[in-house]
Amino acid sequence: MASRLGLFRFAFQRSTSTAFASTTSNHVSSFSRLSPPTTTFLRHGGRAGLGGFVRMFASSPAPSTISSISHLRNIGISAHIDSGKTTLTERILYYTGKISDIHEVKGKDGVGAKMDSMELEREKGITIQSAATHCHWGDYRINIIDTPGHVDFTIEVERALRVLDGAVLVMCAVSGVQSQTITVDRQMNRYKVPRLVFINKLDRAGSNPWKVVEQLREKLKLNAAAMQLPIGLESQHKGIVDLVTCEAVYFTGEKGDKIVRTTDMPDKMKQDMEARRLVLVDTVGNVDEELGEWMIMNDFPNQLPPPELLKNAIRRATISRKFVPVFMGAAYKNSGVQSLLDGVIDYLPNPTQKDNFALDLANGEVPTLLVPEPKKPFVALAFKLEEGKFGQLTYIRVYQGSIKRGDTIKNVNLDRVIKVPRLVKMHANEMEEINEIGPGEICSMFGVDCFSGNTFTSQGARMSMTSMFVPEPVMSLSITTKNKDHSTNFSKALARFQKEDPTFRVKMDPESNQTIISGMGELHLDIYVERMRREYNVDAVTGKPNVAYRETISSFTEFQHTHKKQTGGAGQYAKVCGNLDSLSVEGDNHANQFSNETIGGSIPPQFMEACRKGFVDACEKGPLVGQPVVGVKMVVNDGGAHSVDSSDLAFRTATAHAFRDAFQKSGPIVLEPIMKVEIQVPLEFQGAIIGGINRRKGIVVNTEGQDDYVTITCEVPLTAMFGYSTDLRSATQGKGEFTMEYKEHKPVTRDVLTTLMEEYQKKRQEKEK
Repeated sequence: MASRLGLFRFAFQRSTSTAFASTTSNHVSSFSRLSPPTTTFLRHGGRAGLGGFVRMFASSPAPSTISSISHLRNIGISAHIDSGKTTLTERILYYTGKISDIHEVKGKDGVGAKMDSMELEREKGITIQSAATHCHWGDYRINIIDTPGHVDFTIEVERALRVLDGAVLVMCAVSGVQSQTITVDRQMNRYKVPRLVFINKLDRAGSNPWKVVEQLREKLKLNAAAMQLPIGLESQHKGIVDLVTCEAVYFTGEKGDKIVRTTDMPDKMKQDMEARRLVLVDTVGNVDEELGEWMIMNDFPNQLPPPELLKNAIRRATISRKFVPVFMGAAYKNSGVQSLLDGVIDYLPNPTQKDNFALDLANGEVPTLLVPEPKKPFVALAFKLEEGKFGQLTYIRVYQGSIKRGDTIKNVNLDRVIKVPRLVKMHANEMEEINEIGPGEICSMFGVDCFSGNTFTSQGARMSMTSMFVPEPVMSLSITTKNKDHSTNFSKALARFQKEDPTFRVKMDPESNQTIISGMGELHLDIYVERMRREYNVDAVTGKPNVAYRETISSFTEFQHTHKKQTGGAGQYAKVCGNLDSLSVEGDNHANQFSNETIGGSIPPQFMEACRKGFVDACEKGPLVGQPVVGVKMVVNDGGAHSVDSSDLAFRTATAHAFRDAFQKSGPIVLEPIMKVEIQVPLEFQGAIIGGINRRKGIVVNTEGQDDYVTITCEVPLTAMFGYSTDLRSATQGKGEFTMEYKEHKPVTRDVLTTLMEEYQKKRQEKEK
C-alpha cells in the first residue's frame, strides 16, 4: 500500500479536462442531487443548514441508548493563544441556534463572547477556564469544551482532553504551528484523541494555509491533508471549495448564515481542486485498506472514488488516528464554520467508537473496557470543579450506565456513598436542570464534595478511572494579606483554588514561615491573586518570585555509614552500605529510585522500608540550597544490625545521614527550569530582541520570518524571564508578544550556584539566631 504514496506527484500538472470530467459525473453531493447546480441554505437546523429550524433547549433529554449515542459527539476546541478558539465557538453556538446573536472576545460591544463568562476573561481577552456547552446540528448532539490557549492554563486543556472523544485543533493561517500548538498536539497524543484541524484567519494579511498544512506534516508529524480549497485569501477570501463533493461553498448574508453551494467555478479553481483532491485521495488511500483496494481495482487516478466511499474512508482513518482532515475558514468573518460542523459529525467518533478503560479494583486493577450502555453499572469521572451559587459544581463524564436525580452512587477514591442531589447541563455559566443522564454524556452535579479525578460508580461496582497527567509548577511566590482581618477568607480562597486547579499549590515555608503559592507562570499566579481580590475581597501582597530549583548529582559514589547512639537504656544502632548514582532528568522525568540489593539478611527485611523512608526524607531538601533532590538512585547492598539496639528509627536516620554524606561527594549540582520562549516581533526589532535574549543568558534556537514579522524561538532560564513582558512592550513599542512553556531543568552556572548557596546559608543563620 505504501508504494502508492509517490505515484501521483504530478497531480498539480494534470490538465483540467480529464480530471474534472471524471469527477463531475461521480461527485455530485447529496444536497445538489436535490436541486440545480446552485443551492442556498439558511443557518439553523444542522447539516449544511438543511431544515430551516431553530432547536430550543430540551428540558430533560431522554435516557441514552446505543442508537442515540451514535448521534453524540464530545469535542474540545484547543489551540495556541489568539488562534480564534472562542471566536469559533461563538459562531458554532450561533449557527446551531444555541445563541441568538454573535458577540466578540474582549466584550467590545459591552457583552463579550458567551464562553468567556468570567469578568477577567472579558477584560483580558483570553480564556482562563475551560467552559462547557452543548448544541444540536441536525439530528446530532454536540458537547463542546472551549479550552484556554495560554500555556499557564494548560491543565484546563489536559483535563478536557482526558474525557473527550474528539477535538478540533485551531490554527492561525498566518502563524502556523506555534509553541502551544505543539503542547496541545502532545496532549492529544497522550489521550489518543482523534482530531480535525481548522486553519482559521484566512482573511488576515499574510495568510498561507498550505504553509500550515506542510508544518502539520513536518513539525507535528501528522498525516494531514486539506479537505477544502480556499476561495481567495486575505481581503479577497469569499468561501471554500469542498474537495469531497467538488462544490464551491459561499457563506453569504450579514452573518454568514446563508450558504450557497455550486458546481460552477472558474477553470483555474477547477484545476486546483482536482490537483488537491488527488492529494487527499492518495493520502487517505495509503492508510485506509478499503479505499486503497478500490484505487488499485478502479484505475486511479483516471477514475476517482465516489464521495460516500471517500467520506467513509476519511472517517475510518480519522478515528484510528492515521489521518488528520484539515478544514479552512475565517471564523471572525463567518466563513467555513458550518462546513467544520459537518466535518465534526462526519469524521469524529461517537462515544461507542473510542475505547475507555477503568481499573477493576476487585480483580487486581486489571484494565477493563467500559461499554457505553445505559443498563451497565454506572461509571463516571469528575474532571473539573467550580464553586457555584449553590455549592460545588462537579463536571463529570459518564462512561457507562446512567443515573437519575436521587440515585445513590459511590465515590470510589474517598470511599463515600452519596445521593445525587441535582444534575445540570452547562451552557458556559448558565445551567439547565435535567432529571437523568446516560452513557457518553457530559454534565454537572451540584453539592457533591469530591476532588478532581475522583471516580463515581454504582454501589456494587469496584472500578476506578486512571488519573490524568498533571505538570509540575515552575515558579512560586510568597503571599500574604494586607489586612490580617481577612485571614479567614484568605485561607478559604487558597483551599478552593487548590481544589479546582491541580497545578496550583500552596505550602508553608518552615524557615521564613511564609505562605508560598506555586503555579505554571506569572500570569497563572497573577490571575489567582486577582480572583482572590474580586471573589473574596482579599487584597494580597506577593513577594519576590521563587524559582523551582532542583538538586542532583553528577557522579557515582560508594558509601558506608554507621549510626550509633547510647542513651542509658536501649540505644540506636544501624549500619548501611551501598552507592549513589545519577539518573536522567530530561523533560518531566525527575524521579528518584531506591533499590535493595542486600544479600544474606545483613539488614533484616523488616528494616528495609525504614531505609527507603530515610532516603525519601533526605531527598525532600538537598544540602546545597535546600531544594528537592531529583534524578538520584540509591542502592543499599550491605549493612549491619544489633539484636537489641536496631530499630526503624535507627535505620531511617542512618540512611538519611549516609545519603547526605555521599551526596556531597558525588559532584552535587543545582538545576534550574529552562523555558522554551517564542517571541513574535516586527522585523525591525529583531536585532534588539535577540540582544536582549543574550543578556538574559538565553540561547536562540531558531528564527523564522513571515512578511514583516519574525518569530524567534529560544531557551531562557526562568529566573531571567521575570518582568520580560514589560521589557518587550517597551522595546517594540507595544507590538511584540511572547509565550513560554517549561522545557527542562539544566545545571546552573558556577556563579549562580555560589550566589544561591550563600543566600541559603544566610537564611539558615538568620533562623538560628
